[in-house]
Amino acid sequence: MAALDVRIIPVMSDNYVFLALEPETGSVAVVDPAVGGPVLAAADALGWEISHILITHPHYDHVGGIEEIKAKTDARVIGAVGDASAIPGIGQTVADGESVRIGHAKARVIGVPGHTGHHVAYWFEEAKVLFPGDTLFSLGCGRLFGGTAGEMWSSLKKLRDLPDDTLVYPAHEYTNANADFALTIEKSNKDLKARAKEVLSQREKNLPTIPTTIAQEKLCNPFLRADVASVQAAIKMKDANPVDVFAEIRKRKDNF
Repeated sequence: MAALDVRIIPVMSDNYVFLALEPETGSVAVVDPAVGGPVLAAADALGWEISHILITHPHYDHVGGIEEIKAKTDARVIGAVGDASAIPGIGQTVADGESVRIGHAKARVIGVPGHTGHHVAYWFEEAKVLFPGDTLFSLGCGRLFGGTAGEMWSSLKKLRDLPDDTLVYPAHEYTNANADFALTIEKSNKDLKARAKEVLSQREKNLPTIPTTIAQEKLCNPFLRADVASVQAAIKMKDANPVDVFAEIRKRKDNF
């Protein structure tokens, strides 16, 4: 089984960049480098040589470090074909259903439009690791900047259908605020209450609240639960189309 050793690099105000080592070959991927310097410093401290840069979408806080990292490492930049013109130094384009390899580790590319029009996620099935970019957060999801509520709901269902023990590495530390909002939707969700308490404790110690898991998000994340009867009832949309329920929850979060 191809494993991945994932390290979390906090940058800017609330971004996470990830270094992922495939230990058999020593290949190292950087995921969504907002900046270059701290990523290069972290790799150097670990003795890791960066070989790939995986991009989920081309917002500045996910691509801002590409050129500096590529200049120092000549890493291959990989991103969605629909975003090719917006990703600096791109060397390989991918689309939904295709795969990429980091050494012996293979990631399936999952098209997850909604936050942006061509957003992709990278799922390393054997390593049980998902990099969802800004599509799925711990207890939240991304705003709809480049897609519709229907597209985002479809994208979230794709991720929800992954194995429960998949480790999820979202690209932002939003969990505490997301928990506050989620509790306005599901006030009596015991799993959510427990998660919110855990998150508060982690943040008080300045610890990351990720990785999360698909199982945990299915229990607690209101954006993955738009087709759950209790959630629909809680916002007075019993038996409504889940897309409409999702859209209402997203609207509430946008104004929270």
